[in-house]
Amino acid sequence: MLSIIQAAGWPIWPLLACSVIALALVVERALSLQISKVAPPKLLDEAIAVSHRGLPSPDVVAQLEQNSALGEVLASGFRTLNAQPRCTEEDLRAAVESAGRRVGHRLEKYLSALATIASAAPLLGLLGTVIGMIEIFGAQTGGAGGGTNPAQLAQGISIALYNTAFGLIVAIPALVFWRYFRGKVDSHLLVLELSADRFLRHLTQLRRP
Repeated sequence: MLSIIQAAGWPIWPLLACSVIALALVVERALSLQISKVAPPKLLDEAIAVSHRGLPSPDVVAQLEQNSALGEVLASGFRTLNAQPRCTEEDLRAAVESAGRRVGHRLEKYLSALATIASAAPLLGLLGTVIGMIEIFGAQTGGAGGGTNPAQLAQGISIALYNTAFGLIVAIPALVFWRYFRGKVDSHLLVLELSADRFLRHLTQLRRP
């Protein structure tokens, strides 16, 4: 691997940096988008059951908020009712939707960076190819008497081919993981939206007349 990097020349270093960043983003998103950290399956039913006879205590609401992304959305509804028992249904919905937007923004965190790497890596590989071609053309006239310089020619071919290949090696997995995480986020957002709607109907019944 080290010999390949050395043969590819300096244009491969930005690609190596992109590959490291992309790997870190993939691991971070894979951990952050786990279902247990976003929307545990039984959390909504538990929140409704706990508040069936009245609003839970602030300690319970704080624990719910720290549970997961869905817990944060549900806790925002409880906090609004605790602070304003006679709030309108529109105010309650606005508070829950605001929390949902914050959560949705966090779920999409780093996805744009991963998409940027997937788009930029082939271009960086193309840059290395262009630089390699320049080396090749330079080798045609760089030898004694205007002949070809074999060492420079080989170096140019290495830069051209290795950078192209490495750019694709970085871009293809980054694109695949971006599409995968994009679909996963959309699925989570749908679950959060449906859960919030059901929870709002429940909270409407808890409002004091």
